[in-house]
Amino acid sequence: MVDAEASKVSGGHLRGGSNPPSGKIAEEIYYSAIKAVDPYNAVVSQKEKIQKTYEEGNFNRVLVIGFGKASPSMVKAVEDNFSNLITEGIAITKYGHIKRNLKSPIKVYEAGHPLPDENGLKATEKIINLLSSTDEKTMVLCLVSGGGSSLLVAPLDEIDLESKKEINSLLLRSGAEIEEINIVRKHLSKVKGGRLAELAYPARVLSLIISDVIGDRIDVIASGSTAPDPSTYEDAIEVLKKYNLLKRIPQNIKEVLEKGRKGLIPETPKRENNIFEKVENIIVGSNRIALLSAKKKAEEMGFETEILTFELKGEARMAGKWLAEKAIHFLNSKGKGRKICLLSGGEATVNVAGDGMGGRNMELALSFAIEIEGKSRITLLSAGTDGTDGPTDSAGAIVDGETVIKARKMGINPEDFLKNNDSYNFFKKVSGLFITGPTGTNVMDIQVVLLE
Repeated sequence: MVDAEASKVSGGHLRGGSNPPSGKIAEEIYYSAIKAVDPYNAVVSQKEKIQKTYEEGNFNRVLVIGFGKASPSMVKAVEDNFSNLITEGIAITKYGHIKRNLKSPIKVYEAGHPLPDENGLKATEKIINLLSSTDEKTMVLCLVSGGGSSLLVAPLDEIDLESKKEINSLLLRSGAEIEEINIVRKHLSKVKGGRLAELAYPARVLSLIISDVIGDRIDVIASGSTAPDPSTYEDAIEVLKKYNLLKRIPQNIKEVLEKGRKGLIPETPKRENNIFEKVENIIVGSNRIALLSAKKKAEEMGFETEILTFELKGEARMAGKWLAEKAIHFLNSKGKGRKICLLSGGEATVNVAGDGMGGRNMELALSFAIEIEGKSRITLLSAGTDGTDGPTDSAGAIVDGETVIKARKMGINPEDFLKNNDSYNFFKKVSGLFITGPTGTNVMDIQVVLLE
């Protein structure tokens, strides 16, 4: 069954001016990628697996636990296809992401992202209470998607919410990669790093996961709540040392990590733990699936298309420079009289040194725009698949060779905005913000470069 509402993809729009040439085409390619990773359809694709798991286990209760930006769509799929099986459920999503009329016994709560808040804390406590009633005749269906690390929040008893928010903020601004951030998060939580599976034991756990991390590592997605954790307290301390954060974190967190390193606090569950004999984790959506769909769409539109990488990472402005160099090379060596589309996907990082507003996609796009200043026939769209880039209302930005020229004519220095991590306000003034609203999914970011 296809959810008509989920499949109806609306176009985004640019704020601050008209679209650059080829911008609309880039948008069409972007939306084809979004449609391919629709969370509703991803759950429905596992209908036989869910039914078979239920029948083979002869369960008398089915509980649904969801956390992440895609939770509402995933819950809707369960509601439409398995309402006769479900006993009870709780899901958590980001504010503004409930776009559906949900009627099932699964209650969906909204909470803070990228920083956790009191609502997330309360909703997670409800999940913990629900899992306290499980037994061997219980099946737990977990619906996991990006954003879950912030939304599913239950700090260890020694840690208060404000301390958790503070360390999250420090990590997010440090330039650390998501794998590193989640190593720390897992060792401060009652539910991350396999501890949700530990709470559900001895129930049978089936997790359907929409990946928002490079390499689709289940121990990293939403901090691996139902997966074995290969990392340790020692690893968490090393991450904080690497980014010079150990002296800046709250004292209570430092004490917890030190106790864990000394073995005074139990480690997160590892692969050999028998709880994982009753857990199955399945990736049902990913950036790779999205990019392959974008490639097919671009080719249908007459573009010779190449996927440069499924693993774009590192500092956003450096990623933008790298993409610009690739675009210029392709244009000079292969572009004469040809239509070329270059695609990439992944998740860059931003080491915040300024006091501006932006996100990794907008910073990447601004860096790209500076590199291609004055060059015709090059257009870039860089956007988050969830419709959000940083703490803004924009998914990303669309730029071309005229973007920076236009800015300079307005007396705006793009290099100053880039240095101040103020890409949002640059595009708001000059034009180029790509506004989509929440897409209902989350498989990291994609970049569409058109050479015409």
